[in-house]
Formats: sequence, C-alpha cells, structure tokens
Amino acid sequence: MKKLPKYLLMLAILCTTSNGLFAQQWGDYTLYALQNQYSANLLDTNGNLVKTWTFPTTAKTGYSTYMLPGGTLLRTVARAGNSFQGGPICGEVQKVDWNGNVVWDYIYSTSSYCSHHDVCAMPNGNVLLIAYERKTATEASAAGCTQSIEIWPDKIVEIQPTGANTGTVVWEWRAWDHLVQNVNPSKTNYYSSIVDHPELLNINYNTQKDWMHMNGVDYNPILDQIAFSSHNLNELYIIDHSTTTAQAASHSGGNSGKGGDILYRWGHPVNYNATGASILNVVHDAHWIPEDVPNQGRLVGFNNRGVSNNQSSVDQIDVPRIGYNYSHTLGSAYLPATYTSRLACNGYSSNMGNSYQLPNGNQLVCVATTGLIYEVNPAGTTIWSKQLSGSCPQSFRYDTCYANNIAPPIPVISSVGVNVLTAPLADTYQWYLNGDLLPGETNQAINCTQNGIYLVRITQSPSCSFSYSVGYNLSLTGISNSDNDIKGVSFFPNPATALIKVGGLEKVNDNYTVNLLNLEGRLLFTAINIQEIPTVNLSNGCYLISLTTDAGQSVNQRIIIAN
Repeated sequence: MKKLPKYLLMLAILCTTSNGLFAQQWGDYTLYALQNQYSANLLDTNGNLVKTWTFPTTAKTGYSTYMLPGGTLLRTVARAGNSFQGGPICGEVQKVDWNGNVVWDYIYSTSSYCSHHDVCAMPNGNVLLIAYERKTATEASAAGCTQSIEIWPDKIVEIQPTGANTGTVVWEWRAWDHLVQNVNPSKTNYYSSIVDHPELLNINYNTQKDWMHMNGVDYNPILDQIAFSSHNLNELYIIDHSTTTAQAASHSGGNSGKGGDILYRWGHPVNYNATGASILNVVHDAHWIPEDVPNQGRLVGFNNRGVSNNQSSVDQIDVPRIGYNYSHTLGSAYLPATYTSRLACNGYSSNMGNSYQLPNGNQLVCVATTGLIYEVNPAGTTIWSKQLSGSCPQSFRYDTCYANNIAPPIPVISSVGVNVLTAPLADTYQWYLNGDLLPGETNQAINCTQNGIYLVRITQSPSCSFSYSVGYNLSLTGISNSDNDIKGVSFFPNPATALIKVGGLEKVNDNYTVNLLNLEGRLLFTAINIQEIPTVNLSNGCYLISLTTDAGQSVNQRIIIAN
C-alpha cells in the first residue's frame, strides 16, 4: 500500500467532539504538484507554503508526485518526444531528494511502449509503472478483436533502479495476456460465455485505441498484490504480484494459484456481461487503506461521476477476500453490490482526482480539475481547504517524522528450530499468515502451527514507517530442506544441565556455527566450531539451537534447560 507511515503519535493528535467524531486536522505537510508545471510544494496546516522543489522546464509534472519516507519525491515526468500521444503520457520517472537533487531519472518510452499516469513505490526500492504497449490492427484481429484498429492495452512493469539513469524490468504483467472473446471459436482465448470468465478482459467491450486507460496503481505488501483503476472500463482491479513474469503471463502460479488472471474486479459488471449496478462512472486513484488507519484493507477509488454528472465521490469497498483470493459466484457480479461507504465530494472533477485516508479518520480529497484540496472529518465536515490555480491530479498528507526518517530495512525471515520462524531485531513485530494478521503474534519469533505463507511487519525508532518482509512459504512437514539436513548431528542431553553438547560431529566436514535462541527469536549465544555450550547463566526453559555449516547444511532442535 502506498506510503505506509507508522503513526506513532496517533493518539496524541486525536481530538474528539462531544459526539465522538474526530475534528482535528492530521499531519504537518500537504504535498501537491500541478500538472504540466515545474514545481512540487509543501503546505503547512494553515495552508502556507513551507517548501518548494523546482524542476527544469524539460521535466514538467506528468501526473503523480509522492513523498517517500525520508523526504525524497517520486514523480512522473511528461517527457517531450514520446511516440504515444494522449494524456497524461509520461515516459519518464524521477526520484528527487529533499534538497532538489535528482537521484534517479529513468526513461521508459519507445515506439512500442510508454509509461503514463501513475507510479507506485515498492518497499524494496523498485517502482511500479503503468505503460501503454502498441498492438497493430493485425495483432488485434489475431486476438479476436472485431475491429481492425491499433490498440494500446496497458501493462504494469516493476523497475529496479540500477544507476542514476538506468533500471531493469524485474517483473511485468500485461493485460494482453488475459483476454477473452466469444465471437471467433478458432482463437485460443475463445469462450462462449464471457460472464463465466471474469478473470479475463473482454477485448470486444468498449474497444478503442486507448482501450483501458489505466490511471492509478497501488501495491499491498501484506498480500503481495497490485490494485489498479481503469478510466475507460470504469473498474477497480486486483492482480497477483507474487508470480514470476512467466506466471504473470499465464493462468496459474503465485500465492493465488491463478497466475496473472484478474483476482477481483469491481464497479462495472457489464464489462464481463454480469448483471448488477454500475457504481463507478470514470474512476481514478485505486488504492488500499493502509494499516493503522480506520477501515484498513478497504479498496478505494475516486469516482468522478459518483454522485451525479456534476459531483464526484470517494467510494470505499470492503472486498470479499479469503486468503489470497476473493469469493465470487460464477455468472454473477463481484460483491459487494454497492459501495461500503461514500464521501460526496465538494464539487466535481471531470478528470483525475484522489483521496488519502488519515489515521484519525479524516480524509484528504483532491478535486483535481477545479484545483481544490480539502480535509474532512468522519462526519463529512470540511476542516481545512486550499484552492489552487491549475489542475492538480493528486495531493497527500504527511507528518514531519515520516518526512525526516527513512523506512526500516526490509526484514528477512529465517527458520530456527522446528516450526519456528524469526525476524531480525526490531522495536515491534506483527506476524501474518496468508495475508491475515495473527492476533497476539507480536514477538520476534513465531511458533508455527499451520502450513502457509508467513510475513512479519516491523518498526524501528526513529522511523515512522512500517516495513514488511517477503512472504515465507512454510510446510510443517518440510521446514528444513532434507537435502541440507545433517544426518546424525544432535544436541544432548535434553533436558540439559550446565552444558549442551554437540553429538555426531564426525558427520560434519566443514566449518560450522552454533546459535542458541530463546523462543522469542533473540540470539543468546553464537560460536564457531564449538563442541559444548555452557548454560549455567541461562534461565530454565525451552530454547532453540541450530548448527549451520559454511556449505549451508543445518540441523535445528528444541532443547530444554533445567539447571
């Protein structure tokens, strides 16, 4: 999820009225950048300008500008000379530090593809880009399109920065790999029933050159999934990011088991021939509400004609998630039947627009084409506003702690002992299983009782951001790779008094390290090539002990100390 601040001072900043609703502003800085202009700006809570980044005239803002933990901007650039024309075509993305230095400037634009609209920062430092790719009329016909036209289907690419001006595509998802049509039985993507295949996109619905016109992208680190919005198809979508690029082009693999197929879609059921209300009427800004914010986990979109053709809305949806998948009755529209909550906007944005949900229950709303940014409390009362001169695609709110401190390093989960996983040393921990928070599992280590994908969230002072690990896929019957187990090595006596001895060392033909940890995963003792571990200074109880060779072989065991 985008820009995931850990709001350590949340309780201190809440202010309630007599009816229990939060009324005070949240945060310190409001960030905005006018489209096709050459600056980004921070306002204080009084609406006064406190900082400006100024960019060259060759680097005007394309669409998105975000602040990363530590005060660096991630922004799209409307690059001149792109072979694709339309709005907002970008073709370039930059990272600009607090002092205005461009630390990364990457071009993603050729005659075959071009980035546009939104970007999303990944926890690992990579960046997700939305991009058009060009398909000829011949290619469209070969895919079962009934029109002989050039089409620009969208794709999402993950770019790993490799230098000041370079990057590598490390992951890619293409809409073109997930098409369906019911007019030409000779094509491999033919299915007679479109409604029975909502995991695919009907190439013959609303077909035009700029077919989907994606405009918002977000990443959920807990689920390892991506959400995006489509202007022309009036829908929000979720896809799996845990796949390889090859799996993303297929219909199997990844945490969901469905490859790159659509896991969930919402807002316009007619797209896949389902009956049901069409709630979204031009939608932007797909994103999840992050943790530590009320209604966390909801999917949100800026519905440009949500209330009427003259009034926009911010719509939130409780998605029917089950693990890494979403419940759905074949032949029907995805639930819920309508939005879970709606905020009617102060006005109408004919295009673009966003919202940002805040830790005290307030929302920041950007009515893009009118240039109005405002904050409302949960009762819908406007408590802050700023009128700008120009079109402002997005706006975000941050606190000084987030702006001044980088995020903690991504924690790496390790297996220690039988069925025990541990995280690196941090201030706080929270464990998850298959995308669901595990209540009470807030220690450095977790004793696993189920198969599945485990993930840990940490915080470290003075950072104000969460950091999430990569998922660890655990099989209780195979927590250790049998090829790497050291047969015959063990620790004794068990229970141990005074000393733990290592037996079977004649089986070890390499240097090795012995680690002793408590059940919370804290390292208590480590040594190289040792044969005995003293325990007289340890409290009685259960511990984890492991031996790992330089070649990667290992043995793990629980042991009881009873001095």
